[in-house]
Amino acid sequence: MDTDDAPAPAAPGTKVLVIDDSNTIRRSAEIFLRQGGHEVVLAEDGFDALAKVNDHAPQLIFCDILMPRLDGYQTCAIIKRNPRFARVPVIMLSSKDGLFDKARGRMVGSEEYLTKPFTKEQLLRAVEQFAHPAA
Repeated sequence: MDTDDAPAPAAPGTKVLVIDDSNTIRRSAEIFLRQGGHEVVLAEDGFDALAKVNDHAPQLIFCDILMPRLDGYQTCAIIKRNPRFARVPVIMLSSKDGLFDKARGRMVGSEEYLTKPFTKEQLLRAVEQFAHPAA
């Protein structure tokens, strides 16, 4: 039997890290992303996230901006300074939809900016658009 005609197996889901100090936002994002077939790692602040980035090597990161201890801009900048993770797309999450916030996010290396509350479609579209296949 010729296997060349067989359909390619579905690509495994993307490994996504969601960083947000709001349990509600983390759980919503986790549910939406899992429904989309993705693997989800959760972090409740920037320090927690830095350890998890190292341990889990996500292919995409959603990062809240307003967090205690280490905000989203600082967290993103630290991740992007690490050569191992510099190419991992970071999408900022914020309840504010200001131009200044978007510009500042770009300055620290984020690829995109989603305003909370986000929809399942927005989250899954961002993963589809920005996630790189595992290297």
